[in-house]
Amino acid sequence: MKPHRITLAIAALSVSLGTSAQIMTLKDCLEKGISDSYQIKLVNISEEKAANNDSWLYAGGSPTVSATGSYSGSLSSNDATLASDGSSVSNRNVLDHTLSAQIRADWTVFDGFSIQATRSRLDELHNQGAIQTRITIEDYIASLTTEYYNLVKQTIHLKNLEYAAALSKERLRISSERYDMGGNSRLEMQQAQVYFNSDSAKSLKQHESVASANIRINRLMSNHDLRSGHVAADTAINLLTGLDYESLYEDMMKTNASLLRAESNRTLAQLDRRTVQARNYPYLKVNASYGLSHNIYGNSTYTERTNWGPSFGATMGINLVTGKQRVQERNARLDELTADITVEQLELQLRANLDDFWQAYQNNLMLLELQEQNLKTAQETMEIAQERYMLGNLSGLEMREAQKSLLDAEESLLQAQYDTKVCEISLLQISGRIMQYLE
Repeated sequence: MKPHRITLAIAALSVSLGTSAQIMTLKDCLEKGISDSYQIKLVNISEEKAANNDSWLYAGGSPTVSATGSYSGSLSSNDATLASDGSSVSNRNVLDHTLSAQIRADWTVFDGFSIQATRSRLDELHNQGAIQTRITIEDYIASLTTEYYNLVKQTIHLKNLEYAAALSKERLRISSERYDMGGNSRLEMQQAQVYFNSDSAKSLKQHESVASANIRINRLMSNHDLRSGHVAADTAINLLTGLDYESLYEDMMKTNASLLRAESNRTLAQLDRRTVQARNYPYLKVNASYGLSHNIYGNSTYTERTNWGPSFGATMGINLVTGKQRVQERNARLDELTADITVEQLELQLRANLDDFWQAYQNNLMLLELQEQNLKTAQETMEIAQERYMLGNLSGLEMREAQKSLLDAEESLLQAQYDTKVCEISLLQISGRIMQYLE
């Protein structure tokens, strides 16, 4: 693709997308998208909640302090007969009042290591929240990067179609002049007109694909103006160099986010088992309080009485028969075994995926070399065909065939470049290197 053709095509595309079209690099798109994405905002909130829960207070390792106050009153009547002389005593509508206030502290000193296990579990959930955020961001980067290069692909495809339409237009001009001069048949001119109309229609249709690619990018970037146009700063699908299978495999086994999440789930299963086993240990709970009570008597030896002072106590016990305890312990062991198997299964699946992506990547690299050679041959053939057509030594059908061969070679190379880029994105994501696109 010649530089002046690329520049003219980008300018034409900017006009077609409207004045709001802006040239953006992949890094620009990713930074803005990560900042504005609703999906990433939601997962960040979940991570923050996990961070808030990651404390001894939430795990139940600190005392609880409460303050209470109460009031009660009673209105009673009674009749009584004295044992001493058999006389009767009657009281009517006697009103008594009781007011009380208390500050109480309760603390579980030991609960069979349940509090420690819960604290560790909250810490692991916090870690898992960070892993989930990373997975979401990596998935987002992979999706947006793929869409960005799809926009590059669709833009280049538009350039190729516009160039084909320009060639058809030039051929139509030459055929028309020759027809006017009596050198060509009307059929030749009409064929040139049909080819020009067909190529122009394909070029116009391709604008829809470019617009659709822009809409998908706007949606991924949470841009409310979905019709806002973007022009990719990249004028070609550039591939990274230096990818090595062994280093990709090593990074995958160490830093793949999905594998880290599975290992985190295994840790959580182990902590859940510890929590269940903690019920087999004794527990110790202490409490202390300070209270104040005031009584007002309607008919008594005392008219008022006030009590105040501290109180304290301790409770120690052990669960002797827990019913479902043994079943819960067996199920906890099975959950732990399930988590171990899941990690091993995921490791095997990741290795298989890496091998598939690597094989496809290598095949596409070899295909790229063939397509580049094919394009070079098609370009040379097209130049020779143009010269011969200008001299009248080549028929319109032969000229059209050369033109079609050039367009097919350009499109085959473009598709091979895009397929290789998709494989590259997959390799970087599975190995935990996808953040490299932000550098």
